[in-house]
Amino acid sequence: MNTLEPLRRFVRDVTDCVSESGDERVLIAGVRPLLERLIHRDAWLPESCARPHPLHYRQYLLHCDPLERFSVVSFVWGPGQRTPIHDHTVWGLVGMLRGAELCQPYAPDAQGWMKALGSPHTLHPGEIEAVSPTLGDVHTVANAVPGKVSISIHVYGANIGAVRRHVYLEAKALDCSGPGGGTAGTGGTGGPDNAGLSTGGRGEPRLRPFISGYSSTTVPNLWDRSGDQRTQAPEVRGA
Repeated sequence: MNTLEPLRRFVRDVTDCVSESGDERVLIAGVRPLLERLIHRDAWLPESCARPHPLHYRQYLLHCDPLERFSVVSFVWGPGQRTPIHDHTVWGLVGMLRGAELCQPYAPDAQGWMKALGSPHTLHPGEIEAVSPTLGDVHTVANAVPGKVSISIHVYGANIGAVRRHVYLEAKALDCSGPGGGTAGTGGTGGPDNAGLSTGGRGEPRLRPFISGYSSTTVPNLWDRSGDQRTQAPEVRGA
């Protein structure tokens, strides 16, 4: 079997889901078991989409629907890497493939500043978490495994690299003095950072827009099935 067959099957099945319904709840319920099946094994992920960067996490595009109804990406976290507080503005599912992630949800306080909502939780291999504007859309994510790389597979209800999203300032950052006192940027290409967020007085911005883009310039070729066809019909080999 072609190594990419699990991803190809996932893309086909999610395409069926988004073709049948545009309802967020229906899509999350329908795509969750498909993602669970995909992350059950990890040999299908190309090495080129699993490479960490020494300074920031990477977001590799694995597939984008031609109508941009959904996209699939691999997030690769080097040791100690994390995101700033950010949102997604669309539904999404995060499946843990290798290692672990530490996730901290956030919600705005009465003044509109972001505060941690409850305690952080850890996502382990095989586990899935949903995000959306209705379920809870603002969080931070960090590599939870010291000294090792972690990888998660995300599916979003849009071409996530082209979606206009937001990075937020945490309420406690108001205690810092002077501009630029927030968390250091860790996004790099393919993720958000805190550049441009000031920690001055109440008149300073609580958020700023960002568009993540992707860390990759190519995507895996899911549709070259020539090897499978030759295996099934050896008499045409070399034709």
